[in-house]
Amino acid sequence: MKNVLKVMAAAILTAAFAFLGVQLWLYFTSEQQTAEQFNDLTILIQPQPSEPEMPESMELASPEWAVFDQYGTLFEQNADMIGWIFIDGTTINYPVMQTLDRPNFYLKQGFDKTSSDYGVPYATEACSIVPQSDNITIYGHHMKGGAMFGALDSYKREDFYREHPVIGFDTHAGFGKHEILAVIKVNLADFLYHEFINAADEVAFAEYVNRCKELSFYETGVTAASGDKLITLSTCEYTRQGNQLVVVAKKIGGELSG
Repeated sequence: MKNVLKVMAAAILTAAFAFLGVQLWLYFTSEQQTAEQFNDLTILIQPQPSEPEMPESMELASPEWAVFDQYGTLFEQNADMIGWIFIDGTTINYPVMQTLDRPNFYLKQGFDKTSSDYGVPYATEACSIVPQSDNITIYGHHMKGGAMFGALDSYKREDFYREHPVIGFDTHAGFGKHEILAVIKVNLADFLYHEFINAADEVAFAEYVNRCKELSFYETGVTAASGDKLITLSTCEYTRQGNQLVVVAKKIGGELSG
């Protein structure tokens, strides 16, 4: 009887290890395939020449024209794409999607709209690009190895922030350069940061910015006032259930492009 139990236990352990091995293989295979898919998208971005030739029609001589000249192929592939987000020196270099009538659609869908555990970074449906909301919240999965918005975890360290203080977010409306003003770890039970889209007045805007500054891991020296435009990058933070890691940045110009 003891020998039978030993054989059964060994068989169960063998099956468990085999199952774990298959799951790990599937995970890393999926990670590699996802990375390759996004790399294929970056190849389609047309680099901007140092002195771009302007179109004959002055009506097209606008930031929108330049953005579509660079990202036009991607916009044509998927009309849900509203822009591209990137941070130099990190793995963050992705399209940003938005579905007004299907909230969180890209949480579990790839750029090609097929099922994906990685999803695609996406803006909340209540935000607006044109005209731009006071704040645009962009969600992305916190994947192991720094994929998707997992790279934001490094912003808990001030030295990393000092080396990577700028976020690029190019949209339909033009190129966007954003300077980080706060990096926070927050629980939704304590601060509903994602509900801030358009401030009711100057006081409400200041209250939101001050709250972000109070919660920040460190002082960045950057602040914002009513009339400024913000982006908020959000991903899960696993030290407590319901925690989010949030990076808030202020638009300071449009000269940076991916």
